[in-house]
Amino acid sequence: MKMHRRSFLRQGAAAAVLGATTVGRVRAATRERLRVGLIGTGLRGQVLLAELLRRDDVDVAALCDIDPVMLGRARAQLRQAARAAPATFGSDGSTAGDPQAWRALLEVEGLDAVVIATPWEWHAPMAIAAMQAKVAVACEVVAGISLQDHWDVLRAQQDSGTPYMLLENVCYRRDVMAVLQMVRAGLFGELVHLQGGYQHDLRAVKFNSGDPARPYGGGVEFGERAFSEARWRTAHSVRRNGELYPSHGIGPCAMYAGIHRGNRFTHINSFASKARGLHAYVLAQGGTDHPNAAVEFKLGDVVTTTLACANGETILLQHDTSLPRPYSLGFRVQGTKGLWMDVNRGIHIEGVSPPHRFEDFQRYQERLEHPLWQKHAGAAAGAGHGGMDFFVVHAFVEALKAGAPMPIDIYDAVAWSAITPLSEQSIAEGYRTLEFPDFTEGRWRTRAPIFAFDDRY
Repeated sequence: MKMHRRSFLRQGAAAAVLGATTVGRVRAATRERLRVGLIGTGLRGQVLLAELLRRDDVDVAALCDIDPVMLGRARAQLRQAARAAPATFGSDGSTAGDPQAWRALLEVEGLDAVVIATPWEWHAPMAIAAMQAKVAVACEVVAGISLQDHWDVLRAQQDSGTPYMLLENVCYRRDVMAVLQMVRAGLFGELVHLQGGYQHDLRAVKFNSGDPARPYGGGVEFGERAFSEARWRTAHSVRRNGELYPSHGIGPCAMYAGIHRGNRFTHINSFASKARGLHAYVLAQGGTDHPNAAVEFKLGDVVTTTLACANGETILLQHDTSLPRPYSLGFRVQGTKGLWMDVNRGIHIEGVSPPHRFEDFQRYQERLEHPLWQKHAGAAAGAGHGGMDFFVVHAFVEALKAGAPMPIDIYDAVAWSAITPLSEQSIAEGYRTLEFPDFTEGRWRTRAPIFAFDDRY
């Protein structure tokens, strides 16, 4: 029987809301305010700091960065927000220029949590030390570099019991969350295949002129002069070949597939194309005589990773940051009753959509808006990444205040991030398929979903 589109959407929304109200959450004692420290006050750190300063239940108690320019900008943010001056580390006093200055920040009295927004290689040691000090962690992606890093972060969390949340904001994207409603309502039927990725032209980020007035603009320099991610990110493209930034693509797919909540990744393999894009960019910008024209980049321009899941789904990820292209995360959710694709903003539901044609997803999103966006869209307006940065900071703060489980927890963090070293290993070993570690050690079979089941987190 064909179902009328309006009736279908009404029933689907009802089913999604019903699912959202039937999952409970154990709560611990609540607290009203949090004292938070920020390690890393670069461009990303300043965005997260802005979200913390928007809240009246957070006191920013400490800042740390060894770059005096960036630390000065963060201090200015607090002054502009009429907030008390925080303790500062890394750019003045006895810790000036000390790459271990962040350890002193963890000793600030009464610190409840720390936000880590530093280059990738620092995430694991900083998170481990914070958890051992009983300071809750909100960590920017990624969780670690090596596979051992991920096990070490996991063990530190398990041993200490300290909350850890990965700040993966794409899970909170407006259309992504509407699709989550649809998945939970069964509107796609049984899920079969998912896709996502990080498809983002980062050439101007990886090669930066060093001009603070043009933090993402137009040069072909990288290294200590740069005022952006070129200071550290470009080196990963020189020496590594793999899926270097999996979380934006895998996060939503993992939530759709119930990873660690009745499902898990079982196998992974990766393929890398040749590396041509970054070299071509250097030549176009600086010519053949430019010093960086001699750099040999290891990162393939397009890295394709496939994961298999215990329940039979496949997931495809693509990392594509070295070639000219518009930004896209390339999401696709496909099941026995239809599919959604974000590139064409299209959806097709069998028996509802015209045969063999996509419909405009916007109408579905309006009717299946997630309760979090229904409640907080106004508060999220103006926040970074289309409002997503509000939600990820809000989720961490509210869960920590309530003593509730983190909605993107330690198992999510280490599994999503471990895709990187596993993909590197697969490519290095001739594109070999590897078994994916079970970081939950069997707990995935009985853990109940918690992410975005209500309008709180």
